[in-house]
Amino acid sequence: MLAAEQHEIIKAINQVMPFGKYQGRRLLELPEPYLVWFNKEGFPNNSLGRQLALIYEIKLNGLESLFMPLLSSRANN
Repeated sequence: MLAAEQHEIIKAINQVMPFGKYQGRRLLELPEPYLVWFNKEGFPNNSLGRQLALIYEIKLNGLESLFMPLLSSRANN
């Protein structure tokens, strides 16, 4: 995996949800049903949408536990 791709994954995992019911949670911490809803309704056409789609794929494929260690501490966010 390229360093740029790794950086984007880490950035997406630690991105904080800026709106809605789960505002303030990091994307990897969002419940899977919420991401399934976004997938059905359509992800936003922006950087956040791409990050949400990536997290959806991670959770859909059962890879969440592999990425949990990449969550930075809340103090660093």
